[in-house]
Amino acid sequence: MHSSSVPHTAVLIGRFQPFHLGHLALLQQALQAAAQVVVVLGSAYQARSPKNPFTWPERKTLILGSLPAADAARVRCVPVRDYYDEPRWVQAVIAAVHTEVPAGARIALVGHFKDATSSYLARFPDWELLSLPRQGAFDGTPTREIYWNLQDLPHDQMWEQLAPLLPASTAQWLRQWQTTPDYAAMRAEWRMIAGYKSAWASAPYPPVFVTVDGLLVCNGHVLLIQRGHAPGKGLWALPGGFVEPRDTLWQSCLRELDEETGLPLAAADMQAALQGCKVFDHPDRSLRGRTITHVFVFHLPGDTLPAVQGGDDAAAARWVPVSELAAMESQMFEDHFHVLRRCFARFGAGPEPALP
Repeated sequence: MHSSSVPHTAVLIGRFQPFHLGHLALLQQALQAAAQVVVVLGSAYQARSPKNPFTWPERKTLILGSLPAADAARVRCVPVRDYYDEPRWVQAVIAAVHTEVPAGARIALVGHFKDATSSYLARFPDWELLSLPRQGAFDGTPTREIYWNLQDLPHDQMWEQLAPLLPASTAQWLRQWQTTPDYAAMRAEWRMIAGYKSAWASAPYPPVFVTVDGLLVCNGHVLLIQRGHAPGKGLWALPGGFVEPRDTLWQSCLRELDEETGLPLAAADMQAALQGCKVFDHPDRSLRGRTITHVFVFHLPGDTLPAVQGGDDAAAARWVPVSELAAMESQMFEDHFHVLRRCFARFGAGPEPALP
């Protein structure tokens, strides 16, 4: 391990939702290959969802808790956001890793080319690639599906299926987390999403959904709604929704703003305030399926914030100071925090929310 022919740092990138035995095997091989391992915890700072139920500090605890103390001391965990923008994500990963690596040290990227989701391994040409074989029949998606127990199996029977996939310390932690309100909320949300998808199961191909959102800025504030229903019940989002069959995108945007916020502005006033429209189409931006949204950006003049009130699918609507947005990142629905960030940068409708 101390030979000059081995890398100083091995990098392991993943979401680890949850950390299973396949992850542990890769981590153990990384520890054998380098003096230290930097584990990049993806999907950091997001609100909990059935796909990303555990915070990055919780995942760090599970990873370090699965190792003997001497090995855990050689592991560094760094969080990285999902930017829904691969070049920016790659830059963030490199920057995070270099905070834990001495200048000029050799770095190797450890991974397994599983499917198209593994293409990120080719995005770091300056790092050596240690491509390892698949470490057993382990996968995060079916592991989570067992954990959400949509079949309503008896508790012991569910754990007979789940426990063999997990390090003992992870299994113990997940058993405890299963008693929390967060587990109940995520299980209910996944049940809703599974039912949503089953309704389209007989379609000849997966549907593509078209939505609209309104980003309104006025006097240093942004108009947000609090979602009243799953998915994302209780989270903050831009007002918006699905395009109606006989509506244009513009008509759908105005309708959603009226229904969800009661915004007392005429269509002509909205047209005058319009800065532009930006499309967000990342394939993984929504758990409901492929969802392409069109964000209409408005800058309302004046110093007075129009009165708003939550309605329809929105439990609440309020004007939020732009200065408070960064602190709300983990309370925001899907990719809406990054929608705000990119629209501010694109249209200059306000200062870009500072990322921690």
